[in-house]
Amino acid sequence: MMVCEWKNFATDSETYTLEAFEEVVGDEFEAMLLKENEGIPAYIWTVNYVIIVKRYSKVLTDILFEKIPRNPVCE
Repeated sequence: MMVCEWKNFATDSETYTLEAFEEVVGDEFEAMLLKENEGIPAYIWTVNYVIIVKRYSKVLTDILFEKIPRNPVCE
């Protein structure tokens, strides 16, 4: 489900509020994609990036953000 308002989510080590997320990624939130029965978004869109939220632990709920430019400039 695509949502255009921030929904807080948490890992085992951190809770992500809108302010905390924007500080971590250095960009302004626009939307997020939440999959059914998942407490953590799969994708987050900001003004300049599409952020893939990846889980990197099978035992703990730990994530990392992979930032991909939304509008890359090709020369």
